[in-house]
Amino acid sequence: MSDATELTLPVRVYYEDTDAGGVVYYANYLRFLERARTEWLRRLGCGREALRARSGWIFVVRRVEADYLRPARLDDLLTVHVRVIEARGASLTLAQRICAEEGSELLRARVQIACVDAELFKPRRLPDVLREHLSIA
Repeated sequence: MSDATELTLPVRVYYEDTDAGGVVYYANYLRFLERARTEWLRRLGCGREALRARSGWIFVVRRVEADYLRPARLDDLLTVHVRVIEARGASLTLAQRICAEEGSELLRARVQIACVDAELFKPRRLPDVLREHLSIA
């Protein structure tokens, strides 16, 4: 990880990730993106269960825009990238990519996540620890 705003995560494609044609089922790319976001948040001290237990807040996906560029197949080793492109009071917009082992881009996504109260689903200010890592006032 070059700094707090970026992360890369290796992901192997397993049989359960593929469809009848032997390629990754389109919805499973979203699972790979989620894993990378979860690891990124955990490394910044905002692990999902810890955050919920500490403050009663959770992160939810508000919007996803994804461009599927090339298929991934069984046993492929992928790299999932997360990069912050915008931070607001209660939300983050992330650029995410999934790349094949040789570096070719398979998927490009823009994902907005929001911090909300776990019970009421009302927006909450991003956690202080995250704001500090991202240098947000």
